[in-house]
Amino acid sequence: MENTNKKKRAVVSLGHQALGYTTTEQWDAVKNTAKALADLVEAGYQLTITHSNGPQVSMIHKAMTQLRRVYIDYTPAPMCVCNAMSQGYVGYDIQNSLRAELLSRGILTPVSTILTQVTVDPYDEAFYEPTKRIGRHMSAEDAEIEQKKGNYVVEEPGKGFRRIVAAPRPIEILEIEAIRTLAEANQVVIACGGGGIPVIPQAHALKGASAVIEKDCIAGKLAVDLHADILIILTGVKQVYKDYRKETEAPIRSMTVSQAKAYMQAGQFEPGTMLPKIEAAVSYLDAVPSGDVLITSLDCVPDAILHKTGTRITP
Repeated sequence: MENTNKKKRAVVSLGHQALGYTTTEQWDAVKNTAKALADLVEAGYQLTITHSNGPQVSMIHKAMTQLRRVYIDYTPAPMCVCNAMSQGYVGYDIQNSLRAELLSRGILTPVSTILTQVTVDPYDEAFYEPTKRIGRHMSAEDAEIEQKKGNYVVEEPGKGFRRIVAAPRPIEILEIEAIRTLAEANQVVIACGGGGIPVIPQAHALKGASAVIEKDCIAGKLAVDLHADILIILTGVKQVYKDYRKETEAPIRSMTVSQAKAYMQAGQFEPGTMLPKIEAAVSYLDAVPSGDVLITSLDCVPDAILHKTGTRITP
């Protein structure tokens, strides 16, 4: 469906820098993040915002696990519940900070957070090779207990063992119609936080999966499902670089999808950091050839939307 709104529809993906790594850091970080998001609203964009949750979901998992160790009657919270908790409180902080920032500029646009579930394939290969590290460091004895439960652990030399979970590909955003309705009403929507809560359909029920979804991957899918005009990925660098952190490092101010694919084939982008962002950009532009992608940092948003910095990816 074509976007007939006057505002440009943008999906914005926020990285760890936008949120901090602790509860108190997050309170301060979202105030700065709200300014960059408000700049986009003032520039005429309708925003649908998704965000990372790595440190937050890990903190919640640690806390719930420790609660079970201290109070034996408590049931440990599964990963899907930890994901839901992180969506709620991160969304709450972004929502309130952005609302306050918008009101301070005389903008009355409502801001809403939608608790979002995303289906995944139980036979996704990621479940057989988990990679995402979560939770506290454990002793060898505790790690053995986790393994007997069927969980995966990995050793971090000098620190102990940590649990690792799968990062499957998203299939369907279950609350997409609610997200679309608010977006078409030109409201600001916060959705699919932390990649969304991964669930597996079972008859009429949904079973939470012990997994996390890559937030850049879900941002790309969200941009496709909403037929967004632009996907904006806010990260820790002001633009994408070729030969990053090498003597031959050079900024990439713009590239086409075919150029991005060639760079990926050449191994230019680091897995787990820039590579998922480029993959998300390519998947979005392959599906929405009228779209546009901007990758930049929070503090460069005003210049980036004027094409003065950042990296643009086009079909």
